[in-house]
Amino acid sequence: MSPTTLANAQVGEVCLVTEIAQKPIELRSRLHAMGIIPGANIQILRIAPLGDPMQIKVGGTLLSMRKIDAQIIKVQIQ
Repeated sequence: MSPTTLANAQVGEVCLVTEIAQKPIELRSRLHAMGIIPGANIQILRIAPLGDPMQIKVGGTLLSMRKIDAQIIKVQIQ
């Protein structure tokens, strides 16, 4: 499939992180600390009823992420 952002992924999809925007640098650093780096696989587990936040799985870790933050993560849906 074509590249998109993590914010556009749907429940149940597995995504390969291809790129993370350079800015904001604080968010980029936080994502790296959580294991969200290029080459990582992310599974979309749930999306809240109003669409925000989303629950994801990175490796063996479950995380909640706001859609606005997920917009800086470019992914390839597997």
